[in-house]
Amino acid sequence: MRSETAIRALGALAQEHRLAAFRLLVEAGPTGLAAGALAERLAIAPSSLSFHLAQLANAGLVAQVRQGRSIIYTADFAAMGALVGYLTENCCEGASCSSAVAMPAACC
Repeated sequence: MRSETAIRALGALAQEHRLAAFRLLVEAGPTGLAAGALAERLAIAPSSLSFHLAQLANAGLVAQVRQGRSIIYTADFAAMGALVGYLTENCCEGASCSSAVAMPAACC
């Protein structure tokens, strides 16, 4: 991942409603959530949610698919994994961060 891509993704997540929406989409898994359900669960107006989802989509963190009259949003798990990988690639002097055993206590 290029640093510009990471900056765009982190910038998109650096807002309360966008971070909450992304976390709900991660929770929902690959089936995603309809825009209306997201707006309801976040208690924000659909027009505001559309703006926030567009920011997340522009950052490459969410995808959308039309199903009938609904738009279903899903987290892009590959993009999320790439971002986490970018953030941790030099963690703990090159030791794998995939297990707590490999990380010194200071890293945990």
